[in-house]
Amino acid sequence: MNSFNSALGKNITFVRPAYFIISGFSGIPNIKYYYVFLCFVYIVSVLGNTVVMAVIYLDHNLRTPKYIAVFNLAFVDLLGSSALMPKLLDIFLFNHRYISYNDCLTFFFFCYTCLSMQVLNLVALSYDRLIAIMHPLHYHVKVTQRSMLSLIVSFWVFAIAVDLAAVGLLTRLSFCRSVVINSYFCDHGQMYRLACNDNTPSYVLAVILIGLVLFFPLSFIVLSYLCIAYALSKVATGQERFKAFKTCTAHLSLVAIYFIPLLVTFSMSSGIHPNARIINLSLTSVFPSMLNPIIYVLQTQEIKASLKKILKVTKRSKLKVKKNIKM
Repeated sequence: MNSFNSALGKNITFVRPAYFIISGFSGIPNIKYYYVFLCFVYIVSVLGNTVVMAVIYLDHNLRTPKYIAVFNLAFVDLLGSSALMPKLLDIFLFNHRYISYNDCLTFFFFCYTCLSMQVLNLVALSYDRLIAIMHPLHYHVKVTQRSMLSLIVSFWVFAIAVDLAAVGLLTRLSFCRSVVINSYFCDHGQMYRLACNDNTPSYVLAVILIGLVLFFPLSFIVLSYLCIAYALSKVATGQERFKAFKTCTAHLSLVAIYFIPLLVTFSMSSGIHPNARIINLSLTSVFPSMLNPIIYVLQTQEIKASLKKILKVTKRSKLKVKKNIKM
């Protein structure tokens, strides 16, 4: 820690390499097929999230606090997958494993900011469901468009600030030994461990970030659903309970898809094989982005109804155009 403090006060030169090397998988034959599969996942993700955003934008009935959060989730999924996947495919499919120092820090910042926002969006959606079920009569007073927008903006500011802090601390590190990052992208943990000077500030921030961006949001979501379960236990009939719980199924599916692989990876961090870790984290990075729009279209009646309405209007307009051409 002393070296970091002295670096703040004195003109110390840091050893910054011209490039890093992203190692990826080791010893797995025909691994390029896996990246082709990730490319397919990315295409589906882009199409799905674009459709969800377009439906919410075009249907004024969906301009509600809940769908502001859903729109932001689709936007983050689109931005995050677009920040990660094209570079990932360039590195491993076209064997461009060298990435410049500045590009690596930029790559890290965008990937981590979007991953953080995916989690924080789930917090916003769990808050929405908590108020909707526990205080249904006051829902439109407590959860307004303005309050949801304020919450999402504050999450963006938080995510950008902490990831900028992480980038700032990485720039205070010297890399005078290996420049090989044992991951599939510019992973924060793998990067600061390569430093040959004191990396304690980066390590401390990494621990804080795991708490703030993983365990605290998960704790809030679990507590919110415990409160929801308690509120539903007081509902008179089983049919009413099922109807209320059904509004939460899409959100619960997203929580499970996102958090279970991360918890497995972090709980087995010392014993998990590097290849297994890369598979787990890479799927966690891209799969939720693909599944989120599918889940919301299949499990949310409002989006399904809105999508059908838009398709009907499109068909009618096409038929009118054809009739006018014939005339």
